[in-house]
Amino acid sequence: MQPKELLSKVEESLNLIRPHLQGDGGDIEVVDITDDYVVKVRLIGSCEGCPMSFMTMKAGVEHSVKTAVPQIKAVEAV
Repeated sequence: MQPKELLSKVEESLNLIRPHLQGDGGDIEVVDITDDYVVKVRLIGSCEGCPMSFMTMKAGVEHSVKTAVPQIKAVEAV
């Protein structure tokens, strides 16, 4: 899969959970997708530094991205 296509699919998967993040005053942005298929994201707004951000990343963001784009190995907050 080409990098632009990969980014597009990751963004599509994030758009499914973005309303939940925005409902709490936060959001998420893709910073990078590494050559070994790790997505680096930044939580912004009220999600930044939130005590629940780890759970949000693992149970929400990573699950959604890996389900939609099986090539992705992990999603990490930066």
